[in-house]
Amino acid sequence: MMEHVTFVGMGALGILFGDAFVKCLGPEQVRFLADGERLERYRREGAFYNGEPCDFRFSDGSDGPAQLLIFAVKSPDLEDAIALAEPVVGEDTVILSLLNGVSSEETLSAAFGPAKVLYTVTQGMDAVREGNRLRCQSRGITYIGRPAEDYFDREEKVDQVVALFQRAGLAVEKEADVEHRMWCKFMLNVGVNQACMAYQCNYGAAQVPGEVRDTMLAAMQEARKVGACMGVLVTQKDMEEYVAVLDALNPQGMPSMRQDGLAKRKSEVELFAGTVLALAKRFGMRAPVNQKLYDIIREMETNC
Repeated sequence: MMEHVTFVGMGALGILFGDAFVKCLGPEQVRFLADGERLERYRREGAFYNGEPCDFRFSDGSDGPAQLLIFAVKSPDLEDAIALAEPVVGEDTVILSLLNGVSSEETLSAAFGPAKVLYTVTQGMDAVREGNRLRCQSRGITYIGRPAEDYFDREEKVDQVVALFQRAGLAVEKEADVEHRMWCKFMLNVGVNQACMAYQCNYGAAQVPGEVRDTMLAAMQEARKVGACMGVLVTQKDMEEYVAVLDALNPQGMPSMRQDGLAKRKSEVELFAGTVLALAKRFGMRAPVNQKLYDIIREMETNC
């Protein structure tokens, strides 16, 4: 049974899941890794979830190996997070990634060995983070599984992690085709994250007919097509179902990429449009909507 959780990253999902695990396991069984000035700042300022202080513990990793290691950073910070976490990865450590996109699991597998890494998709959260404060009404759902071509016996690890999420009161499902779900989520993020960033708007503008929604849907179609070239069939029905997930969110909420823009943080445009454009080039396709979004967002970042 899993009894100890280590986080790398204290963004929106780090705070959300960290708070749930602390309330389930107790504060001594949950830690956030950091070093240098960031560690001191975390210890000094802490974190807040819906206005209440979180009982988090912060560590430089010198207090032993991780049992369940959860990466909750943004994609530009993944390499630094891997270096930070390397000393706490032991023989029996199980690793999850809460990052957007479809590549972080491969990166973590290359760093720590594929047998340690489970595949994870989170969706339906309406979390909004401002500094060390998180507001969230819907905690969404997490899907956990292993790749279709799995050469390692990870079934027991999947079951253990699913059981831990259930104990913490988090909505979770064991996903048989987790790579398909990852591409569905990626498709949605390519659309809504980038459209809200480029048009500087909340979910509400993407939930009603108009230019924002049209751009979002067109970007999603391009992502769906490059996914098919990669051997992952995301259907039109899948797309409609994921748009329905978006339409159910709080119109005043905003995706993480728009939050990054407001906070003047580096966005994940390379992860979204950048990935679509690279794959489109590889397969001899065009992706004009993602190219337009990529150019707009890069220009916005240059002018920050």
